Amino acid sequence: MNFSMEIGPFSGAFLTLSTAVVCSCFCAGGATLDPLCCAFVMLTNTIKTTKRAISCFVFSINLLFLINGDEGRKFIETGDVKMFIFVSMRSYSQYSNTRILFMFLGGVILLFLIAPLVGMFISVKSPELFSTLTDNAVRSSILRTLLISALATIAASLLAIPLAYLLARRTFPLKGVVEAIIDLPIVIPHSAAGIALLGFISRDSLLGSVADSFGITLVGSPIAIGLAMAFVSVPFLITSARDGFAAVPIRLERAAETLGAGQFTVFREISLPLAKRSVISGLVLMFARGMSEFGAVVIVAYHPMTTPVLIFDRFNSFGLDYARPVAAIFIVITLLIFVILRIYQKR
Repeated sequence: MNFSMEIGPFSGAFLTLSTAVVCSCFCAGGATLDPLCCAFVMLTNTIKTTKRAISCFVFSINLLFLINGDEGRKFIETGDVKMFIFVSMRSYSQYSNTRILFMFLGGVILLFLIAPLVGMFISVKSPELFSTLTDNAVRSSILRTLLISALATIAASLLAIPLAYLLARRTFPLKGVVEAIIDLPIVIPHSAAGIALLGFISRDSLLGSVADSFGITLVGSPIAIGLAMAFVSVPFLITSARDGFAAVPIRLERAAETLGAGQFTVFREISLPLAKRSVISGLVLMFARGMSEFGAVVIVAYHPMTTPVLIFDRFNSFGLDYARPVAAIFIVITLLIFVILRIYQKR
């Protein structure tokens, strides 16, 4: 008989623990009981007990829902207890062993993503955190990072959004090559991207020599930082905006054109508003990716330091304890900004 399924989740858990102890005693005492058999029995009871516990939890949730809803009141007034129990237990069969396994595997990957961040925040002491908050170098680097990333996103969007519209609405020779070039910064190492940008803006290059003639040095300047941020992050904006424009029904644009609207008017009044959600999502992704960039930025402009470069510099010079508070503060600020932008996007 399957005792763990009959006597409830708590008794089943006790039975599983007891089985584990008994199997361990047999195996430790040199008995003939196979250790793999012990493990199999423990795993089987654990899965079944977990299934029963989840089902009881779902039953409780459904019970509360039905009592508060019209169906629950009707069942209670009419005394139709069988129907009440039947509806409440309708989710029991949904929690199969496969679903429990998938939930476990998903929980492992979520734990992998959350655990390092939680561990870092736990390790940061309050005095170190407050002293870092009052550090002018930290505050200036955070402000510099956010400002340059925002300006780079705005400047690149003036060029990227029209390109995304063309990719969504037009077919032309070598279109696949253009799309591959757009995705290239995502797949190449960002240190290699920094080397390529350094050669592109150095004084020996055409752009660097033109800027130098006006007394502007690109290498080691905020302009170089913005170029590096835009280079590695603009594919996210183009891809998201292109998908948004492709989802706009083309018949709406054709209808506006038959009414005498020009192509730019159609783009401004029809296409862009309907694709606004995807465009904003691309802007958010580009901004977030740009402000977190390190590999390309550190090559073209070590100074003035952005926050990722400052974190690396303090870790390389003073160790983990000195870099951890800066990282924690920057993560909190970026998460707040990201949540605010996401909320605005969904409105």
